[in-house]
Amino acid sequence: MSPGMTLGAVGFGLIAICYGFARFAFGLFLPQIDADLSLSSTVGGLISGGSFLGYCVAIVVSAHLTERLGPRVVATGAALVAAVGMTGIAAAPSSLWLAGAVMLAGSSTGLASPPMAAAVAAAVKPARQGATNTLINAGTGAGVVLSGPVALLMGGHWRIAFLIFAATALCMAIAVAISVPGNAQSAENREKGLPPLNKTLKRLIIAAFLMGASSTALWSFGSQLVTLRLDWGHTGAGLLWMAIGTAGMAGAGAGSLVARFGIDRTHWLFLGTLAGGILLVGVEGTTPALTLIGGALFGLAYIMLTGVYLVWGVSALPSRPATGLTIGFLTIAIGQTAGAPLFGLIMDQLTPTYAVIVFACLAFTAGLARVGNAEDKKSPEPALPNA
Repeated sequence: MSPGMTLGAVGFGLIAICYGFARFAFGLFLPQIDADLSLSSTVGGLISGGSFLGYCVAIVVSAHLTERLGPRVVATGAALVAAVGMTGIAAAPSSLWLAGAVMLAGSSTGLASPPMAAAVAAAVKPARQGATNTLINAGTGAGVVLSGPVALLMGGHWRIAFLIFAATALCMAIAVAISVPGNAQSAENREKGLPPLNKTLKRLIIAAFLMGASSTALWSFGSQLVTLRLDWGHTGAGLLWMAIGTAGMAGAGAGSLVARFGIDRTHWLFLGTLAGGILLVGVEGTTPALTLIGGALFGLAYIMLTGVYLVWGVSALPSRPATGLTIGFLTIAIGQTAGAPLFGLIMDQLTPTYAVIVFACLAFTAGLARVGNAEDKKSPEPALPNA
């Protein structure tokens, strides 16, 4: 196997573990965790938001450390942090302990992305970098898919499930330490500091924040919603996660759609798809078939929209494409940090129906932040990163 293929496979696995297991699996197991630790929806939302907050902090730290320590150290650290965080989740005796462990586990995603991007730039030929990055990005959906069968096999034993996830992360740390290059020179470090906030960048920040916030309706509360609406247990929630992850892997075609139809049209299309997915899963009177269709629509739309924000960020800062990319995905996570506790609060104070409708509408508001420039008419197909 060539170095590029090896790096792509290892990166795929690292992203699957960090995103699928350490970050998004908490929402899958939330009903069982709630039953054991007596969490309210508000507390569950705050804890879930902590996972996204951990990502926000970690991605900034990771970019700084990758330049100084190299991708191998930081990527290995990401796998180890995921392992420690998920072990902490498995051992959590209280909501406070759980909150810290979830935040630590969620921070592994922010740690993982910058070193893998640097490793690909250093070790893979330019002609293959796009394909390698696309392979690594697909790990997000794969991790979500794999967490579903684990939930099915483990039943209500969420502690054992997270111990299995933690053991997998430890194995991945060894593979990363062997396969990821130790040093990499970034091609984009000539310009330092924060970029000026031009109009395109401001609109990107608004749109990414709103989309990120709306996505927490399912990322953080999807399993609770199907339990409430359909009386599904862990089996149904696992099927929902598999639908989300499988369709998410098909979302890597965002770049070609943007190149053909422009950012604004593609953005509106998949915001509508995201809102539709949230409604099909969460509205009163939904059916099992509609719920799984809604999960698939949500997974497809979420990955597609991350690709839209990639193109948008690069067009906003053409001289600093990685910086534009980072701003978009960091803003998504900030929106998720704010959205999860808000959704839980609305569920507690009003009803789940109100929460679902409000967050579906929130997705549409992101479309009001139009690019509005010629930049979105034709955009090259990007290599999707992780979000």
